[in-house]
Amino acid sequence: MRFKRAFLTLGIGLLTIWFGLTASKGAPQSPYREWSNGPPTNADYFPIAVWLQNPKNAERYRTAGINLYVGLWRGPTAEQLEALRKAGMRVICGQNAFALSNKSNPVIAGWMHNDEPDNAQSLGRGKGYGPPVLPSEILRLYEKMRAADPTRPVVLNLGQGVAWDNYIGRGVRRNHPEDYAEYLKGCDIASFDIYPAVHSDKAVAGKLEFVANGVKRLVDWTGRAKPVWNCIECTHIENPDVKPTPAQVRAEVWMSLINGSGGLIYFVHQFKPTFQEAALLEDPEMLAAVTAINRRIHALAPVLNSSTADKLIVTSGNTRVASLLKRHEGATYLFTVSMQNTPGHATFTSSALANNALVEVLDENRAIPVRENRFSDSFKPYAVHLYRIRAN
Repeated sequence: MRFKRAFLTLGIGLLTIWFGLTASKGAPQSPYREWSNGPPTNADYFPIAVWLQNPKNAERYRTAGINLYVGLWRGPTAEQLEALRKAGMRVICGQNAFALSNKSNPVIAGWMHNDEPDNAQSLGRGKGYGPPVLPSEILRLYEKMRAADPTRPVVLNLGQGVAWDNYIGRGVRRNHPEDYAEYLKGCDIASFDIYPAVHSDKAVAGKLEFVANGVKRLVDWTGRAKPVWNCIECTHIENPDVKPTPAQVRAEVWMSLINGSGGLIYFVHQFKPTFQEAALLEDPEMLAAVTAINRRIHALAPVLNSSTADKLIVTSGNTRVASLLKRHEGATYLFTVSMQNTPGHATFTSSALANNALVEVLDENRAIPVRENRFSDSFKPYAVHLYRIRAN
């Protein structure tokens, strides 16, 4: 989860997109169903995790809507697992000797590779960096972990090269995106991290769409056959002058979900201007914002986990809008986010939008009428609008 730079260019103009979502008879199956000791499989479960945090803070994170730890510093240990058990928190952790001797412990929900093997690897202090870990080695380690415990999934978190081919941190494998399909053979759940809000490179700084770009690429590279998760920034990280705003964090979250992410991992460390392991917990404004975002996701989890065969046309004259259309228990849901840092306007058209219905804009205390199976709305830069249309 180290901080890195990224690059992406998006064109802007008249855009008409058809979104056709895969049809499914009945409720869709959980992506975690094949692992008896893995994450929950119930329809109202959505994984929202925190990266590499002290279990002593697990109850505070649970209050903020976090339901999973990813990574344990020099762990897992007996003390760490016991603290998580008391807090009702599960964990995805390294498969060390202690963990393997405690495979019956239900606190452990999955295993993980070492972080970001796709980046150039340190040769030791003062010795520089060597090449990334070979995809074949990741596959070998995956097969070893699976053989040791096939009842839990293996998570692989990759670096920002997922979203940015020219990332210098990949060393000799810079501009080699073909590596990623090979890396993804060595995991059950694929994840990646990129933090544009606090980025120091002028080519990407503030361009939140990098998050969506990486999610879409992972979804494509896995052939939609594996769950895709991703990391979300919410602190200064290494930028003492810039911190994400609550609106930026919300935008990154919904860009992720709309583009195919099935799980979130908040990166809550701060390294500058001072080190704080749990910086999110010491930031009242951001903590309140993240808590509200998480509560909304948990409330919508059965919707996010549902499927639909409806189609949607999005027409925008001066903005790019990503969208996701769902139907659940007689209601239609449309989740949208602007993909650019300029204001705009969009019109949404679908047979699922009943004429004369009112579109409720969640968390905004307003409604929009449907006319001729369409409605329109304005978007501030990177704005999120979540719509619900109930049956008449």
